[in-house]
Amino acid sequence: MTSPIEVCWRGTEDYATSFDAMRAYTDARGPHAPDQLWIVQHPPVYTLGLAGDPAHLLVADTGIPLVKVDRGGQITYHGPGQVLIYLLVDLRRRKLGVREMVRLIEQAVIDTLGAYNLDVERRAGAPGIYVSPGGPAAAHAGAKIAALGLKIRNGCSYHGVSLNVAMDLRPFDWINPCGYAGLQTIDMATLGVAARWDEVAARLAQQLGRHLEQHTASAHAAPSTHTADAANAAA
Repeated sequence: MTSPIEVCWRGTEDYATSFDAMRAYTDARGPHAPDQLWIVQHPPVYTLGLAGDPAHLLVADTGIPLVKVDRGGQITYHGPGQVLIYLLVDLRRRKLGVREMVRLIEQAVIDTLGAYNLDVERRAGAPGIYVSPGGPAAAHAGAKIAALGLKIRNGCSYHGVSLNVAMDLRPFDWINPCGYAGLQTIDMATLGVAARWDEVAARLAQQLGRHLEQHTASAHAAPSTHTADAANAAA
């Protein structure tokens, strides 16, 4: 049996501190270590994935540090007003494959934004969540509102998902977000949702926990899905 998922509120934290702590927890965890969701926001920082191309940073002197990390995907931006939830999950114990994990995270974001009457969707071949065509947000159709990136090591995940709540979006203009030139990035505030950061963070954590537990409950009778020790999902 798996233990309950622990939710850890880490407040505003320097990116390097979170990054080092995620890797340390993953390296040290044993077979009975609890799965955890870390809720955090960061001071402004760009992160570049394992095989990322630095050319996707379009402005040389932004004043924002660039950190190379070991997740999948290209470049993205983290900053105040964005919910970050890092998922430290034993995928093997939960019989959870990497693609299933990505879809679970995406569905949790879709369900969270649906609670605020925002119509969003997946996009084939481009992990993350995007504004759907039609409706009151039609002017921003195709804009990206949430990004994800994972690293799987020894069958356990770290890194996670970011959801833009109420941000200064200008730093996204200085990159090709997630490697896509011209991709618009949006936040909930621009779409007309006035929601507190902590409220959205709690709702997203609840949805992530619910989907993880539902999968675990249904998967114990199903064949196990193996995971690879690789950076498996793109931001």
